Amino acid sequence: MKIFQAMMSRRRFLQASGTAGAVGATAAGITGLTGLTQAKEARASRPRGETKITKNICHQCPARCGIDVYTTDGRVHAIYGDTGNPIANGKLCPKGHLGSYFLYDPDRFKGPMKRTNPNKGRNEDPGFVPISWDEAFDTIAARLNNLRERGESHRFAHFYGRGWGASDAGLYGDFGKLYGTPNAAIGHASMCAEGSKRAKRATDGNDSYNSHDLRKTNYLLIMGASFLEAFRPYNNMMQMWGEMRSKSPKTRVTTVDVRMNPTMAASDRALYIKPATDGAFALAVAHVILTEGLWERDFVGDFTNGRNQFEAGKTLSKDAFNEKWVHGLIDWWNEELKDRTPEWAEQITTIAAKDIRQTAIEFGSTRPAMAIFERGPTGHTNGTYNGMAIHSLNALVGSLFAEGGLGYQMGPAYGALPVNSDDYLDDYARNGAWKNQPRIDMARTERWPMTSHMMQEAGPNHLKGDPYKMDTAMFYSTNPIWTAPNPKAWEEALKDVFIIDTSPFPGETAMFADIVLPESTYLERLQDSPTYPFEGWPMTALRVPAIDPIYDTKHFGDMLIEIGKRINGPTGEFYKKLDNIENVLRHRAAGFANAPGDNGVNDFESWKEKGVWYRKPYHWRQIRGEFYEWEGESYSKRMTPAEVKEKLLRTPSGKFEFKSGFLEQHADYINREMGIPKERVGYVQWVEPKHTGGNRDLYFVTPKTPMHAEGRGANIPHAISIHQPIAGGRDTVYLEVNPETAKARGIRNGDRVRITSDLGSIEAECRYVAAHRPDTLVLPFEFGHWAQGRWAKDRGPGHSGEITANVSDPISGLASYYTGKVSLERA
Repeated sequence: MKIFQAMMSRRRFLQASGTAGAVGATAAGITGLTGLTQAKEARASRPRGETKITKNICHQCPARCGIDVYTTDGRVHAIYGDTGNPIANGKLCPKGHLGSYFLYDPDRFKGPMKRTNPNKGRNEDPGFVPISWDEAFDTIAARLNNLRERGESHRFAHFYGRGWGASDAGLYGDFGKLYGTPNAAIGHASMCAEGSKRAKRATDGNDSYNSHDLRKTNYLLIMGASFLEAFRPYNNMMQMWGEMRSKSPKTRVTTVDVRMNPTMAASDRALYIKPATDGAFALAVAHVILTEGLWERDFVGDFTNGRNQFEAGKTLSKDAFNEKWVHGLIDWWNEELKDRTPEWAEQITTIAAKDIRQTAIEFGSTRPAMAIFERGPTGHTNGTYNGMAIHSLNALVGSLFAEGGLGYQMGPAYGALPVNSDDYLDDYARNGAWKNQPRIDMARTERWPMTSHMMQEAGPNHLKGDPYKMDTAMFYSTNPIWTAPNPKAWEEALKDVFIIDTSPFPGETAMFADIVLPESTYLERLQDSPTYPFEGWPMTALRVPAIDPIYDTKHFGDMLIEIGKRINGPTGEFYKKLDNIENVLRHRAAGFANAPGDNGVNDFESWKEKGVWYRKPYHWRQIRGEFYEWEGESYSKRMTPAEVKEKLLRTPSGKFEFKSGFLEQHADYINREMGIPKERVGYVQWVEPKHTGGNRDLYFVTPKTPMHAEGRGANIPHAISIHQPIAGGRDTVYLEVNPETAKARGIRNGDRVRITSDLGSIEAECRYVAAHRPDTLVLPFEFGHWAQGRWAKDRGPGHSGEITANVSDPISGLASYYTGKVSLERA
């Protein structure tokens, strides 16, 4: 009792236990305390309004997890994973709960505005003043109509980032076609992950990301994919990790990366590789798989005499091998692979030959196995070839379209739009001068013939007037003044362009805007979302507004429709028939009537109720070297080679190509840009990277962490406080440096340091991380904003993009964010 009395004063005790009363205290056996009074009668808490649960889709990353949004008394107060959504399964990642921060961000734009200050720059106040939506739409439409009347409609460009479905990205193509511009729209893929898509286009004919059957795989080789940090769909990846690592047999994991990260730490084997040399590692693994006879004969084929003839350095006759679902294997061996031993790769990658050989034997002898990769290997000038080498391992072990392997995503059973844009083309849309104009980013031209998008080139091209000057540009869900490599070039470029920005938030591009059309946040809008590649079977979720917009904002799709209604001629009539986004989605959902989802979704109303439509299983399966199609109860319909070519292996040969017909079609271009002999451009091969930074001695990588929230994480205090899981800390992002590297330069843990490239310098705070490669500096990507909100603005360290050169892979067009070399010194 004396101990209790010493810990708690009489007054504190009375305050804490008043509701219990004297009787309760006595009943508890507490004696020796006086002055207790009878507690007042307990009162019920104030009644709250009814809690409403709305189906929605998280917008913190590309995963597109279904969420349940809890709203009481008109206020969102909780977000949880939707148990009925196959990606979320009732779970969310660490950033999935941040939606209310987005919704109630005090720095959000409150309504449409126009600029009053004609000068643009970092230190210029835009002088925004409120305007009505009608004035905003009328102003924009008048400008676009004027361009069209002058035959200059190509000078309007639309840039977008994380487009979703029919309710936004699905509207771009029709708008460009009807209005008359090749620049509707230019996507951000070339600044995201286009390298992996192009590597697959070159080898198996699918210009897409893979779907994965992770539950069934027994071996995972992860190369620069950040599986437990940023690989899509991130929330589900963590769930699958738990399943893979607890099932029997347990999935074995080897991770190859340039730095310590959560995936490396959780793997069975972690191999540190020299940046940009992933292709050399993969080629050596392929070499061992063949020399050790570990390839999947049912898929790849075999020697005519059944005896393995792959020997290091030995050339083979093509007639000696019967290929099945691969093309050019023996040519590949003779021209490239026979000399790519682990010992050769060790000299390039710095990974010990014994570790390469052991990884190859494990990967090649375990079924099913898959190799996955992303920007780590592909964010370099040799990125497509690196990716091709890694993806070739999947072909060698027969994991393509197999159980426990990789496939590609099927699309949803959407119905048609209420009107057909082809019926609203006027003569200008069909034959106008804009038809002869290239895109401002020069994608799909002789300059970048193999790329789909080159957003990072648009700003610099405008500055040069090559191929022309933009007049008007509209930005949706992208902020290139901050995200593009060497973003200061965009700052200069956009000074004389009429800018329309649609972000809900005051980002850097918005600070250059002439018109601000603030979009509603994702908790306030109606929007569809066909899944990114997931498990292959078709799926699309629906974002239902949890509350009405709390400010005067609109959904981007409705903005585009309203502008379209004001365009002269048939274009305006098309958008009047389209009417609004809800009408678009109701027509899309009509397709579900003939293809009801597994959860009973068969129309728009049931889609809103359930939040997701999906139909299992995946339609195709490769089983022991034969392809089958699903027939309602089993994979029983055997596919012909022509069907496989049409639906699955879409290469010129209808097989997985170690000698790529797609690349050979562009032999002159690849030879000119990369110096590869024309007769060799098609081979999966080792290509030396070209690092920027001259003779500087340290590689500079800028990965995304688990708390990177679609560009908004820098203005969310909760995200800021836990942003950097490896180095820890508060209020900033540290430059992660191997201690030996720092000490050799006289840099102590916590010192202010200067990182310098050919473009200039930024400063950061040094944090020792002994687990990183000594030759590699790591600065997670998120901070260094000069706008974006009160918590983001001017928060250190310096912005990594400002010392990242605008250099891209000639084949994929992917910006080489990870290929720069820098120097380091105390500031």
